[in-house]
Amino acid sequence: MTTRFAPAFRVFSWVIMGFAFAFWVPMAWDWWGEGGRHGSIWAGCFGLTFLTGLWLWWRTRRTDAELTVRDGFLLVNLVWLVLPVYAALPLLLTVQGIGPVQAYFEAMSGLTATGATSLAGLDLLATSVNVWRCFLQLIGGLGIMLLALAVLPFLGLGGLQIFKAEMPGPMKDSRLTPRIAETARGLWGVYFVLSSACLLAYRWGGMSWADAFMHMCTTVGLGGLSSHDQSFGYWNSPQLEWTAVLFMLLAGISFVRYFLLWQLRSLTPVTRDTEVRAYTLVLGVAIAVVAAMLLLHGVYPDASSAVRQAAFQVVSVATTTGFSTTDYVMWPTFVPVLLLFLGCFVSCAGSTGGGIKMVRMLVLVRLAQRELLRIIHPRVVHPVALSGMRVPNDVVSTVMAFMLIYGGVMVSLTMLMLASGLDVVTAFSAIIACLNNIGPGMGRIGPAGNYASFTDFQLALCSLAMVLGRLELLSMLVLLTPAFWRR
Repeated sequence: MTTRFAPAFRVFSWVIMGFAFAFWVPMAWDWWGEGGRHGSIWAGCFGLTFLTGLWLWWRTRRTDAELTVRDGFLLVNLVWLVLPVYAALPLLLTVQGIGPVQAYFEAMSGLTATGATSLAGLDLLATSVNVWRCFLQLIGGLGIMLLALAVLPFLGLGGLQIFKAEMPGPMKDSRLTPRIAETARGLWGVYFVLSSACLLAYRWGGMSWADAFMHMCTTVGLGGLSSHDQSFGYWNSPQLEWTAVLFMLLAGISFVRYFLLWQLRSLTPVTRDTEVRAYTLVLGVAIAVVAAMLLLHGVYPDASSAVRQAAFQVVSVATTTGFSTTDYVMWPTFVPVLLLFLGCFVSCAGSTGGGIKMVRMLVLVRLAQRELLRIIHPRVVHPVALSGMRVPNDVVSTVMAFMLIYGGVMVSLTMLMLASGLDVVTAFSAIIACLNNIGPGMGRIGPAGNYASFTDFQLALCSLAMVLGRLELLSMLVLLTPAFWRR
């Protein structure tokens, strides 16, 4: 292959072949728990995916050019748009009545760690199918490209361009180690430790090994998919709920902070970080407000129940996980609207959560404070700063551009959903929930409902919103600019 983007396709071939081995996980559960009921399907999907990657590698094997910035952006978009096609194949072959668009929607929801689902009767699905849905969220939580980034140096390939396109948040050039591959491996090391702890905690709390594994995947990945229609309400267990709250809180903080904490053997990277402080403050205040609302409206008779329910729902939605223990849409209207609003920005940059990210909101708040001060003192020099460090002007400009594009995309997709026949509450909340990778919304897609009633066109729009949100808009929309395709 001699195209100008051959280096990107060469790396993509390795990503596809690596992704093929993910099918071994549900295949193992299938043979272990179901006697190989769907073994041929999992094996066939592995073979097809691996052979496709092998064919693409063969076509690009003679390419020796280095990856450019354009290659990096194209590669990231190929991964997030094409891999769900392969991930959807077993769903299409094992779930009765599912169509191609619906299967792609489910796979995209898994890989982007969104947690939206159009499937009902989850308790009746084969264990291997539920394992696959949830395992996709573990893969996608920190970013498939970070995993590839940790492996590519062994293949003699560079990765800085990929890292810049994939790393969530505005501070993309901050690296933890001199070599980018070491950074990626460090982040995945933190991810693995947190995942292992979560798995054991769920098992100790009373889940089966299968449920513990699946909900570990969707907790640490902040995805929120479940093997039960009632989500965490299935167990009605305070211990499991508080365990989930703890690990959702931990996963909502930047994994960069944990890596630095381990390197420095100090809590300073976490305790003195402005974003982490704002994250915990906003969540604490929101839990108190929601608990007070539940008590004032008599939803729960005692404070302990109100705090428990408030803490779980607030942390789950605000971190863009999407678990639920009850239908909170039936609570006072203020509460579900507040939860949806929190899901748009609370998660920290560098975490597995979606949304605008807390650091961007802090930059905007500091910028607003500066402009208000300039009204009174026009000549004052007051730079935007976070954690005692000045935020570069180009970062501030990028945040402003991001917010403008975010608003435009949100309005545009909502109008298309309204034009397709949805009511305003469902249409607006669906786009908010998918664009911010939250999952459940309001109206027909609340925690007690799902996206099953959506048409193929509506599901396709939601899939687009999910991938736009996961790539934080700019990494995907840059492909639509004429300058990207000029030589």
